[in-house]
Amino acid sequence: MKRAFRWLIALALIAGISAGAYAKFGWGSSNLPNFRQLPVAKGDLMSVVNSTGTIQPVLSVQVGSFVSGPIETIDVEFNSRVKQGDTLAKIDPRTFKANVSRDEAALAHRKADQERVAALLEQAKNNEKRAEALRKKKATYISDAEIDQVIADRASLEAQLKLGQAAVQEAEAALSLSRANLEYTVIKSPVDGIIIDRKVDRGQTVAASFQTPVMFVIAPEMEQRMFVFASVDEADIGMIRRAKDENQPVTFTVDAYPDDLFEGQIYQVRLNPTTVQNVVTYSVVVEAPNHDLKLLPGLTATLSFQIEKHPNVLKVPNAALRFFPKPEQVNPKDRELLEGVALARESSLESGAIRRSASAKAEAAKNRNRRHVWKLDGELLSAVEVVTGISDSEFTELVSGELKDGEQLVTGVRPKEYTAQ
Repeated sequence: MKRAFRWLIALALIAGISAGAYAKFGWGSSNLPNFRQLPVAKGDLMSVVNSTGTIQPVLSVQVGSFVSGPIETIDVEFNSRVKQGDTLAKIDPRTFKANVSRDEAALAHRKADQERVAALLEQAKNNEKRAEALRKKKATYISDAEIDQVIADRASLEAQLKLGQAAVQEAEAALSLSRANLEYTVIKSPVDGIIIDRKVDRGQTVAASFQTPVMFVIAPEMEQRMFVFASVDEADIGMIRRAKDENQPVTFTVDAYPDDLFEGQIYQVRLNPTTVQNVVTYSVVVEAPNHDLKLLPGLTATLSFQIEKHPNVLKVPNAALRFFPKPEQVNPKDRELLEGVALARESSLESGAIRRSASAKAEAAKNRNRRHVWKLDGELLSAVEVVTGISDSEFTELVSGELKDGEQLVTGVRPKEYTAQ
């Protein structure tokens, strides 16, 4: 019995020593959660809206032909730089020259006929004057019928002269049209720019009977600036319009030059919406310089619209704002807060956001910046109320809250497998 009692005392001492060492050296820490933490940082923070778009010239001028005929010469190629008035191509002018010669002959004929009628009218006027003079000397020298005939001849020739003048004007108009058509056989550039497309070749016949065929596409101002047409979601268009009013910059990249960062300004926010599968977007036009001609028509651009930029501010990790601990991991004084948040979330899910009034939604939007983050206080977590500002992909601005630069915030819990390693 004494020997068994001694063994029991020894076992009790060993158990006591083990329990003390367990508590002192943390051998039971594997049962406690291993929290992931990130520090509060200080630096610049920029809020952006991302989108994609297509690069296009400021203006694409389509140059066509007003007249029909085979292409005789082409004086420009793709990517040619042209000035206003430069010759781009020529259409075979032989038919139009013949029309000019025909109309010139017709005009000469009309003018000669007009001169003939004018001479006859002058003779008729002289005959009328002589008849009137004879009648004044003696009434029986000329009869009334002869006087009427002389007057009628003069009036008829006056009308013929007016017809001749109208015929001359008609012939002059026809000649002007033929000369204009002859000039249209020379295709000239209406603007300064770069030829970005050529749709005809030498010898090809251009038919302009029903519609004006497009022969060239010229991009003016391409060496000065280009437009980027971006599609922005309706939820972000309000921020884009505010950024335009504040002249915020826009940065973008293109796949052709992945190492280059291009910068532009919002030129226009178009009011016409585009709806595709119930998704509403608006076109936003960004103007960017293009002095080195790196921005080519049709390139796809990835844009970041700068909405706001705050320098040298305290920043909270976004993961800390998304973290919600379990009640048993939180200090008793903050558990009511956590349970209240959970109840509010459950109530929101049960009622459905669609049932909330417009005023309630607006009020909730105003209060969305009041949040809670969690920091380690011993073995449990304590809540810190914060008011947040602008955000980027990693951090959110700390507007107010009892946090300091470098202070650690809990962002999650590591799995036990990771802790054992």
